[in-house]
Amino acid sequence: MQLFFPPRALGALLLTALSVTNVLAEPFTVLPDAPNVDARHYVLMDPVSGQILAAREADTPTPPASITKLMTSYLTFQALTRGSLKLDQQVSVSVAAWKAGGSTMFLQPNLPVTVEQMISGMVVVSGNDAAVALAEAVAGNTDSFVQMMNATARQLGMTESHFDNVNGLPTPTHLVSARDIAVLTEDIMRQFPQYLHYFGEHTFTYNNVTQQNWNPLVFSDPSVTGMKTGHTDEAGYCLDATAVRNGRPLIAVVLGSATRNASAEAAEALLNYGYRFFETHRAYRAGQILSVVQNNQASPAKIQVGVARDVWVTVPAGRYSSLKPSLSMSAGMSLPLKQGQTVGRLILSNDNQQIIEIPLVALTPIAQAGWFGHWWNVIKARIL
Repeated sequence: MQLFFPPRALGALLLTALSVTNVLAEPFTVLPDAPNVDARHYVLMDPVSGQILAAREADTPTPPASITKLMTSYLTFQALTRGSLKLDQQVSVSVAAWKAGGSTMFLQPNLPVTVEQMISGMVVVSGNDAAVALAEAVAGNTDSFVQMMNATARQLGMTESHFDNVNGLPTPTHLVSARDIAVLTEDIMRQFPQYLHYFGEHTFTYNNVTQQNWNPLVFSDPSVTGMKTGHTDEAGYCLDATAVRNGRPLIAVVLGSATRNASAEAAEALLNYGYRFFETHRAYRAGQILSVVQNNQASPAKIQVGVARDVWVTVPAGRYSSLKPSLSMSAGMSLPLKQGQTVGRLILSNDNQQIIEIPLVALTPIAQAGWFGHWWNVIKARIL
């Protein structure tokens, strides 16, 4: 698929149709409301497009219980990527980790344990002891690790989140929103695919104790790949479920369900809704030319404009062919331009509702034309 806009002066440009290659018009599907599930807060996200498909009180800060351990996992994966931790590295277990309380993988101070074992102990059986031990291995102590958690949350745009500890034990200010959990989950999936298999393990054995994954969906739904459960009296039952069907991933975050089974049923209902009634397409490829803008002050005078990354969009089933794109260029574009510099916006809409907005960038470096170059551009433009 390629859209081409003829050269013209800077200003607002409007695309009246989206050209699609190898995508046939499908029957129009009526989009019902999202299912009414047992959860105080929920989010259904497509991590490829980054779009929220359904939500309930998604931005309300709420106790996340052991869903907190996703951030502990994130920072552990970062340390592994940097090389400051290794999977087969043995870690000393502190008394603080041993006495963490709550769910446990049964760490003991003098019993050998590796980083990899503690990752499984944390994400499969939700070991609070594993979370503390990994935090100490990464940052030296849990206080420093919590500072890293909050700084990382800000970097990821988790605007409604604040962490007080590494394992999710309740405090009045330890709060995370459903949307923020989905954002964190998407980033884990994108940045650390090599570690995702831990979240879907059915059982974990350590210290002669075998425990099952707390996530019921990894047993009942073969498409579910993870990711984390949580429960406290304050949080209720929480589940962050990831799934892949026909190569397409989805994320369902449900917080505050009445029972563990209710949280699983809620997440499953949301996943089924997303797969049944939505579809995701790549609308544009990275580097694809969407417009060529004539600017006689520039060298070259024809500025190729496009997107820096692949643009994926999620729409109700059968409605991709009716997607409407509009493109607007920044007024008074200053020269020179670096390759990848933002020069405008691309907006995709469906049924007069904006779906996604993407920066438009200069696809090549553009210099400021000199006096002679400027007039030569003017003459060529008039001739052509």
